[in-house]
Amino acid sequence: MSVSKEEALRYHSEGRKGKIEVIATKPCFTARELALAYTPGVAEPCLEIEKDESKVYEYTAKGNLVAVVSNGTAVLGLGNIGAAAGKPVMEGKGVLFKRFADIDVFDIELNTEDPKEIIRAVQLLEPTFGGINLEDIKAPECFEIEQELIKTMNIPVFHDDQHGTAIISCAALINAAEIAGKKLEEMRLVVVGAGAAGIACSNLYITAGVKRENIAMFDTKGHIHKGRTDLNKYKEAFANEIAFYSIEEALNGADAFLGLSKGGLLKKHMVAGMANTPIIMAMANPNPEITYTDALEARSDVIMATGRSDYPNQVNNVLGFPFIFRGALDVKATAITEEMKMAAVKALADLAKEEVPDIVKRAYKGEDFSFGREYIIPKPFDPRVLWKVAPAIAKAAIDGGVARKIITDWHAYEEELKERLGFSQEIIRLMSHKAKENPKRIVYPEGENESIIRAANAVALEGIGFPVLLGRKDFIENKISELGFDYTKFEIHDLRSSSKAKKYAEKFYEKRKRKGVTLDIAEKLMHRRPNYFGSMMVETGEADALISGVSAFYPETIKPALECIGVKEGINKVSGMHVVILKGKVFFLADTSVNINPTAEEIAEIAILAADTVKEFDITPSVAMLSFSEFGSVTDEESIKMRKATVIVNNLRPDINCDGEMQADTAVDFDVLSQEYPFTKLQSRANVLIFPNLSSGNILYKLLDKLASAAVIGPIMLGMNKSVHLLQRNASVDDIINMSSIAVVDAAY
Repeated sequence: MSVSKEEALRYHSEGRKGKIEVIATKPCFTARELALAYTPGVAEPCLEIEKDESKVYEYTAKGNLVAVVSNGTAVLGLGNIGAAAGKPVMEGKGVLFKRFADIDVFDIELNTEDPKEIIRAVQLLEPTFGGINLEDIKAPECFEIEQELIKTMNIPVFHDDQHGTAIISCAALINAAEIAGKKLEEMRLVVVGAGAAGIACSNLYITAGVKRENIAMFDTKGHIHKGRTDLNKYKEAFANEIAFYSIEEALNGADAFLGLSKGGLLKKHMVAGMANTPIIMAMANPNPEITYTDALEARSDVIMATGRSDYPNQVNNVLGFPFIFRGALDVKATAITEEMKMAAVKALADLAKEEVPDIVKRAYKGEDFSFGREYIIPKPFDPRVLWKVAPAIAKAAIDGGVARKIITDWHAYEEELKERLGFSQEIIRLMSHKAKENPKRIVYPEGENESIIRAANAVALEGIGFPVLLGRKDFIENKISELGFDYTKFEIHDLRSSSKAKKYAEKFYEKRKRKGVTLDIAEKLMHRRPNYFGSMMVETGEADALISGVSAFYPETIKPALECIGVKEGINKVSGMHVVILKGKVFFLADTSVNINPTAEEIAEIAILAADTVKEFDITPSVAMLSFSEFGSVTDEESIKMRKATVIVNNLRPDINCDGEMQADTAVDFDVLSQEYPFTKLQSRANVLIFPNLSSGNILYKLLDKLASAAVIGPIMLGMNKSVHLLQRNASVDDIINMSSIAVVDAAY
């Protein structure tokens, strides 16, 4: 996927600068909390740690904190750009740690190329961090730095440029060899690129079974052989007795090729000379040593992997480092051993042989994956990697004697990992990929708004949908030009001169002529009110979905939609639901935007609509009817209403897990719920929260949005006859893109 320079710079600079921030995990609002957080209360954990240093893992964040350390001398694709220029990459690495494994990161850029200074600086950091991820440090210095740190430090040290690539590619090599019917110990391998990754990959392949003498390694000066006098000790370990005069000569009859060099280096005729069913891992970035297409043209029996997402078998380090550190941190490992690396290799190789779930298939436009030459390693966005690789690492650490914490209940650990991130973090991506399977026409009545234009451009580029902007055509075109976007990605309708306005007005008049609307009023609405025009586009089928509200209040969008489109047959009232993602957990809140004081029957209808919508997110709904009362503890008009609504839902839809009335804290804590009220119909914590009135639902989601920094999406409109959804006022570009995905999926069902 390509992004413009302007978009990339804006992403990194808008709002809070950069991509990371530090969030306090304990409250500090009162004098008492201040006394606990700092002086005098902080003295107590300090004294406990002084007596027993291992307590630092219990009383501080060390056990979930990793340092990403770099001096910017070997930044992927950019070279030696320096410590400061490398900082955006290191921040990005921190984002990936958090996104894929819930690991906190401080990025540390060291302004030195002296290995000894780097070693000493990192050694001094040991009290602070649970692990060290070395990044983008050039070879051969990176070898010396890592080896010395591993030897002298009592926490895991891992140079991802070396071992991340090695682990992922080794899993690919093992599976490719199995498919090709080759034995690792008999394979002849040509490695082009003798830097950190090339040497680390070769070493791990030897651990897996490849023989050292069967590896022919090339650097920028040619084949590494015994006759050369310019080799450092790391390259010297791979020097062959017999010299090859070219890569082509070495490849003749070779079983496998590993490229970590430059694009276009491997030619078709060179591939043609390799052994039967050759294995090619061409991982130069951004362009591989040979394209997937050229490799297949040269040899139809080739098994190929690259670093690119648009080819099969992407070797992506994100399959490794987050989960390797997750497992290591969870057992308080003192190091990442060769056995732990091989455990990760085996876990990834084995996962590729398992049946691929729908959530992964949807991430790749519904493509069906099964173990074979085009699927030898898991996909980077396969969420199962977390609870497959992390336990493998943890077990290997325990077995190898480098773990300071022993896990005995592995099922509970796997469930903990799923809950830590689980599928809740995946729902936005899931809806995006569902939308891409069947993109729809989305009309944006606020087409002059810059955030809308930016979001619509992304919607078009990502294949989520086809944007239709309403507004002054000249204004919108000028704004598109200023932003540097492609005009052809947008459809623009100017209400003032649109030829469709008359047709829409006539159809609207027929709908509303006995409800106070004249033809003249209908025509004025279509020429002047974008939400009416847009709603009629959806009603007539000339658009599939409508999204509005970024610069308007809810009634300005809901009223036109109800008058033009209406509610689904059998539904009495439309309602609103917000999606809230907070600390790795997802909640669906309804009604948060429409009905002020719904009846028990209306609440039951809202709950059923919400539960059915939640299923579209591939999440099993667990519905709680909220109240200040707890299962009859208080007899009040409101609690009776929620109790009655629960009975109605259970009678109408016994397939939905629904219970109440209950208090909100009980609903979201299943341990309390199941222990205090063992009769509950819920089988897990509630994820669909139904409120007794609009004020309670609306207040809660807004507080979560502003005070708890939750990700809030919505409101998703429930019960509309066609796909119409609202935005919060001043919604961000990302919010609009996310809602666009949801609207497209809703339009498809």
